[in-house]
Amino acid sequence: MKINALLKSTRSGLILSAISTFIISGCTFQPLAVQPNDNMAATTTNEQTHAEEKPHWSYSGEAGPEFWGGLAPAFAICSSGAEQSPIDLADANDADLGDIIFDYGASDLTVLNNGHTIQANYDNGSAIELDSERFDLLQFHAHAPSEHTVDSESFPIEVHLVHRSESGQLAVVGIMIEEGAPNEAFAPMWENLPGEEMPATVIGNATINAADFLPDDQSSFRYMGSLTTPPCSEQVRWHVLTTPITMSADQIAAFTDIYDSNNRPIQPLNARTLALDEASN
Repeated sequence: MKINALLKSTRSGLILSAISTFIISGCTFQPLAVQPNDNMAATTTNEQTHAEEKPHWSYSGEAGPEFWGGLAPAFAICSSGAEQSPIDLADANDADLGDIIFDYGASDLTVLNNGHTIQANYDNGSAIELDSERFDLLQFHAHAPSEHTVDSESFPIEVHLVHRSESGQLAVVGIMIEEGAPNEAFAPMWENLPGEEMPATVIGNATINAADFLPDDQSSFRYMGSLTTPPCSEQVRWHVLTTPITMSADQIAAFTDIYDSNNRPIQPLNARTLALDEASN
């Protein structure tokens, strides 16, 4: 199958219906506390209200990744799915799929710790454009070590910027973090990382701008995958930037002191095509 056809294939109406009802948190369907700037406020519920209805899952033990598919019927695809994420980014096919058009602006800093990752919810108005379709930026969060690997090599942290189109299609931009110079773009959030579970909280007089996260080279690995945590729903468009950005050792430690193994193991590529798109910028 040609790459363009693969990435533009018709999505399951059932999956899109489920996706349109929820926002990803830690690459999972995570009900989001309603806030004034919440672009999902009309369709989401408070996390704490329904906590008892959600099966417990974790990154280790009897509720760890190898058991996710059996924890609840809704999680079955975690075990049975053929297009699961993350994957090893290796042996990609060169392809010209068109640049990711980033249109990010500043947002108030709203941070939460959901027990699986630390996340920042994003104000309305920022988006990416893919194949002339707009995907609104909803939130970003991090995994340590990286969930994806590149030629079997992992990175200390991987940041996921989560987007949703008007039709409910999900698109995630992944950015790898390696140790190096301090990263001032993340400083407002990293100075306010909650060390334990905490609902979404607006940090006063703090803003963040995802545009400042991006490397100069915005080439990307692209493939069709899934959420990386239960319910592991598929038909997610993945775009992992090939060029990593840096954080200082202290910044990396600030996150890993809280979460140091919130990464799902690598999943098989199976019959999917992995594309490498060289950005024109």
